[in-house]
Parts: sequence; C-alpha cells; structure tokens
Amino acid sequence: MSSFDDHCEESKRLFGDRFEEVHRWLDEYAGTEQYGYKHRRKRHHAAGVREVIRLFGEKAGEAAKRHIISDLMEEGWTEKDGFPENEADYVKKGLF
Repeated sequence: MSSFDDHCEESKRLFGDRFEEVHRWLDEYAGTEQYGYKHRRKRHHAAGVREVIRLFGEKAGEAAKRHIISDLMEEGWTEKDGFPENEADYVKKGLF
C-alpha cells in the first residue's frame, strides 16, 4: 500500500506540488473502524476526482487521479479495466 509520503513525493515529482491536503482527503476513511482498507471505495473514483477539483482546483484533480491509479495498480487494476466512475462502480469492479 502506498504511503502518504509516497503519494506526496509522486505528486511533487509529476506536478511540482506535494498536494498533501488532496492525499489526506482521499484517504480520510483509511483505517477507520467502518472501512479499514476498504476505504478506497469512498473516494477513489472519477466522482472523487471531480470533488477534489471542486475543493482544491484542476491541478489537484490531476494529482488525485494519479493517487487513485497508483492505488488501483496495487490491486491488480489495469487501464483496460476502466477507471471506476463512483463508489458503486468501484465495488462492482471488485476493487475493494
């Protein structure tokens, strides 16, 4: 599992900013009693990226999408699987 620092360093390298607030927001449910490692279903999808753009701006949206792709790839996802649209699609794809 990519760490907070891994995501921040990747963002710094790719986008010139660590986007710490974006990575914290995406992983806000991580480790909670209700979601644990299944937290990604909450915000790791296109609807989550749109919300990041609304909250933090366009460039932050790029960092969010990269964060999500990095996490999905750890689960065996490839681009041919399609980027999940929302929480229901994430679960339907078996990505939780």
